[in-house]
Amino acid sequence: MRLSDSFFMRDFLYSEISQIEGIPNIPEYPDVAIEAGRGLCQHVLEPIQKALGRVSIRSGYRSPAVNEKGAENKNQYNCSSNASNYAHHIWDYRDKDGNIGATACIVVNSFVDYYEKTGDWQALAWWIHDNIPGYSSLYFFPKLAAVNVRWSPQPEKCISSYIPPKGMLTKPGEQNHSDDHAYLYSHFLNNLKI
Repeated sequence: MRLSDSFFMRDFLYSEISQIEGIPNIPEYPDVAIEAGRGLCQHVLEPIQKALGRVSIRSGYRSPAVNEKGAENKNQYNCSSNASNYAHHIWDYRDKDGNIGATACIVVNSFVDYYEKTGDWQALAWWIHDNIPGYSSLYFFPKLAAVNVRWSPQPEKCISSYIPPKGMLTKPGEQNHSDDHAYLYSHFLNNLKI
């Protein structure tokens, strides 16, 4: 099933947990998963890819059974509970408020060299914040500046990181939330090679 110009549902179904544990990673409610996946791809991933070049998918959809196994073995797989992953990595279940949503862990390939030279993950964070109105939340990881990027029709607009400085970078109500951040990512854009 095609979700957008560049992305298909199959791109998001590969799961290391599924492969290792022998658990099928198939949506229980495909129509909801497809709707949420289309939101993520059309409103977030396509605009990022159009501006910054190829986006690599590290992980995407998780069935409840796959996610539950990941949460049981938190030290090995580092998954949150199913309830906290509804409308996040578990695309086919709505969150506690009845909203749909979808999360994928991505790498922006053109950003990797810049990040490895500078350690400046915030350049990508602020670029997405300022240029991709469809994103709901971002959570950055140290390896390759991979980021869990989430779409929801009710966006939270929060950015957090496991990369120092760890924790919350911004959320609505923070002083830095609506500032002009272009100077924080201009060096990256000036050296962009796509």
